Amino acid sequence: MKHLRRAASPVAPSALVSVLGVGVLFASVAAALGVRIAGVARRVVTPAPRVADVEILGIDRAAQTITLSRTPDTELPGRYGVFTNGAGYVKLGAVLGQDDRGVTRKLLSHVDAGTRVGPHASFSGWYFDEPEQLHLPFSTHAIETPVGPAPAWLFPAGTGDVWAVLVHGRGTTRAETLRAVPVLHAAGISSLVVSYRNDGEAPRSRTGLYGLGATEWRDADDAIGWALENGARRIVLMGWSMGGAVVLQAAVNSAHREAIAGIVLESPVVDWRVVLDFHARELGVPDIAARAAMGTLGTPWTARAAGAGRGIPFDELDMVARADELTAPILLLHSDDDGFVPSSASRALADARPDIVTLEGFTVARHTKLWNYDESRWTAAIRGWLAANGLGASR
Repeated sequence: MKHLRRAASPVAPSALVSVLGVGVLFASVAAALGVRIAGVARRVVTPAPRVADVEILGIDRAAQTITLSRTPDTELPGRYGVFTNGAGYVKLGAVLGQDDRGVTRKLLSHVDAGTRVGPHASFSGWYFDEPEQLHLPFSTHAIETPVGPAPAWLFPAGTGDVWAVLVHGRGTTRAETLRAVPVLHAAGISSLVVSYRNDGEAPRSRTGLYGLGATEWRDADDAIGWALENGARRIVLMGWSMGGAVVLQAAVNSAHREAIAGIVLESPVVDWRVVLDFHARELGVPDIAARAAMGTLGTPWTARAAGAGRGIPFDELDMVARADELTAPILLLHSDDDGFVPSSASRALADARPDIVTLEGFTVARHTKLWNYDESRWTAAIRGWLAANGLGASR
């Protein structure tokens, strides 16, 4: 018997075009999403220049005031600074007035009549941008790290054996940490203010990319070793933002763990997934793209393919999950309206280790600006914690 082949049903040209169109559209969307995922991944790990985030609306040189565009940062009470085009770093004092468009603040740096200042600036919580501004003795050193000599400032404080190693955050330099030196100095603690790979001061790594703490901790560990070789016996680690992630990695991985007597964290990254989820939502990145970007970053071969380095070990950087590995007492300072690094992971760490973590929660202060917003409370919290843990007493 002959087997009969059933004739194929003819496909209408319009249906074929429709199917092909959907296929092309899907491929285009997938390609666009892939490009966006790769872009997000690269952005996370790539050092970038300082961003102009405020506009200078006017300077009254006679009254020594400056008017900036109104943002959540520029309207904050306290002392701050702006990086300007023309006048360099300019210190700012109290808010004198504001309206829907701008905020007028007292100028604490003199801007003379002959100085031309561009319209764009970058708002900063550093306040101090040079070590001389602290009016404390200091010396400059180079600490050998796996990528080469990293510059550091040492502020000695008497003959005490407790030293602090201060670690700055992502996209900044060691000047960010100068605000902490006076309270530590008053407690008899010498401060080693350090740089690390790819921060613009220390040497560049082979990739030139951030490890989000997974690689930078090695440079901090060499700074700890240098301090121990030069008179320290006990070490207090202090980190801001990504510097918090660097410090926490040093705390669990350092060859000098026995010497780490305390940790102070200001607006720290405790779990990078929480931070990246937050920024994806802020940027309107679809959840699928955000998760895929983290997946890309978390796998070495996909990270390399996206031009994002060797990959980020997010599990290792999740210090809530690794809370049991921490042994030194921790002071955690974080504002609940941080605006950059959510405080939820900090609070989760405090809940996981109430035996060693002291949480000092702020509001209004935003990201890494707690000293600026309420210097008295910030200083008192650190001074009290140091004394309670036998790490220094105020003079």
